[in-house]
Amino acid sequence: MLLRKCVLAALALAFSISSPLLAQDVAKCEEGQGSAPCIDRIDPPNWWAEMPAPMLLLHGVHLDHAHFLLEGTHIGLTKKQVSENGHWAFLWLDTQGSPVQKLRIVAESTSGHAEKTFELMQRRPSSAGFQGIAPKDVIYLIMTDRFADGDPSNDSIGGDDGGRGAPRGWHGGDFKGIEEHLDYLQHLGVTTLWLTPIESNAGMKDSYHGYGATDLYATDPHFGSIDDYLDLVKALHARGMKIMMDVVPNHVGAAILWVKDPPAPEWFHGTPAHHTHPVSPFRYLPDPHAAPLDASNIVTGWFTDSLPDLNQENPLVEKYLIQNAIWWIEMAGIDGLREDTFPYVGRQFWSDFHHEIHTLYPMIKTVGEIFHADPDITAYFAGGVTRAGIDTGLDTPFDFPTYFSLRDVLLHGKPMNALEESLGRDWLYPHPERLVTFLGNHDTKRFLSEPGASLAKLKTAFGLLATLRGIPQIYSGDEIAMLGGDDPDNRRDFPGGFPGDTNNAFIQAGRTAEQQEVYAWVQGLLHLRSDNAALTQGAQQNIFADDTVLAFVRGMRLDSGCKSGEDRVLVVAGKNDLTRRISLTTTQTALQGCEHYSQMYPAVPSQFHVTANTVTFELPPNGFLIFRSTEK
Repeated sequence: MLLRKCVLAALALAFSISSPLLAQDVAKCEEGQGSAPCIDRIDPPNWWAEMPAPMLLLHGVHLDHAHFLLEGTHIGLTKKQVSENGHWAFLWLDTQGSPVQKLRIVAESTSGHAEKTFELMQRRPSSAGFQGIAPKDVIYLIMTDRFADGDPSNDSIGGDDGGRGAPRGWHGGDFKGIEEHLDYLQHLGVTTLWLTPIESNAGMKDSYHGYGATDLYATDPHFGSIDDYLDLVKALHARGMKIMMDVVPNHVGAAILWVKDPPAPEWFHGTPAHHTHPVSPFRYLPDPHAAPLDASNIVTGWFTDSLPDLNQENPLVEKYLIQNAIWWIEMAGIDGLREDTFPYVGRQFWSDFHHEIHTLYPMIKTVGEIFHADPDITAYFAGGVTRAGIDTGLDTPFDFPTYFSLRDVLLHGKPMNALEESLGRDWLYPHPERLVTFLGNHDTKRFLSEPGASLAKLKTAFGLLATLRGIPQIYSGDEIAMLGGDDPDNRRDFPGGFPGDTNNAFIQAGRTAEQQEVYAWVQGLLHLRSDNAALTQGAQQNIFADDTVLAFVRGMRLDSGCKSGEDRVLVVAGKNDLTRRISLTTTQTALQGCEHYSQMYPAVPSQFHVTANTVTFELPPNGFLIFRSTEK
């Protein structure tokens, strides 16, 4: 939708008419308006009473000579800043003690005046979302465009869809398609959905993934309206499920109006003609001896030439981005945030961002993307500890080190004790129990498309994902053994979600034998996990590792041997080519004194022998076994 012309007597709810802030729309407010002030947009489009006072960003024309008035109850204007060309005005409101209301924002000059209605709304009750993400949860990553098409009317918009035959084009997935398949997700054992960014990418060709926003206050029209998104979140919450929003404060899409007409000086790091790229490795960020250039180009370089890098060191940009996150959280009742390209944004911004988010929403948890295999690097960005003089406030990073270790040991020939060594560095994290573990995501090759992969290895990987400490995250389609190479091949459509699909993997009758084998395995693991506090809340003790086997125990208290009424869960994962007889010494482990064991998973029982100091059993090729010990 094009930007609205100036003179609108009043707004309907502002979020329902938000429109892409595109470069080609810059002159819309000028048409037939002479030199009178004109306002065609306000960010944020509404706010809430009993919240910190907002900073508004107005767009229009002839605002440089305008006098601004606020007409409402207990409303004040504490500060203003207008761009030299008169296209932008920052207004800092004083809303302390202000009631819920619709107020008028007036810009007047000797040539005329313009006005807009701005609403202060009632905040949502704390029961309407804001639940946070915890180790008991299972996160499911969906690329909205590639999951399911519930509304064909939004498949082709502006001629930029490309069709399903275009690997990097729009394929038609939308919010309604996701909502229609919540039964599938909940039956699988999913509790939380993480959708790749939902904001409008209008004007960005092939930006189906959502990471090139051109309007931070609108959903992409290919996905549906904001009302459609709110309906999806409401449906999730009604089921006791959660939503995690993907926020991208590092960059925007090149088609956004800001690129040609920045709201303020130094809105971006560099310009389209003159900018750097983040070529330095992440290791320079924690390195106290690194040259400033090596560290600075990571946070100031443009991720790509089509993704201008925002300058979060500019207080105006910082305020805008923090308010934008708050707006979405409050509008939808968001439960958690996935924070994109975390190391590419300065630590002070993240500290300020998390301080405001956690002050308003104490339960919300944030997960940061630090795409690196070394726990020393990943842990540097975790919150709860001061590094380089700043605590980022991040609740947890994604556990990329464990992702790399899982693939290394199961697919790339490394011994299983390499995974044990990686887990042994959990001391670097203030809260390792919060780490979000995963086998793959939308930026990696599918596990099953790696050389040497097999269904047995995929099942072992899922077994570890469901039983290791942390919060498991599944990439849509891995639970049905989907294939996919490097981007964009790893982003194939979910089978059964689109018109004409011959294979409907959303229902058992529509799955292939291979799809059903993996689906049933994953579903069984997730439900087993949900029913056992030891696997969701318990500590972890690694008790054996060698070239082909890793064994560990999960339980609520592992500091002593078995005691009456305390569950111990023994997990054994192998990459053995042949059946292997395993004897585990239990002396001075969490299993010391445990005498009674039962097999929890899989259903086919294995022989199990217990002596005073050992447990012995046979592990099938590429085997995965879970046992429980409960002392009576």
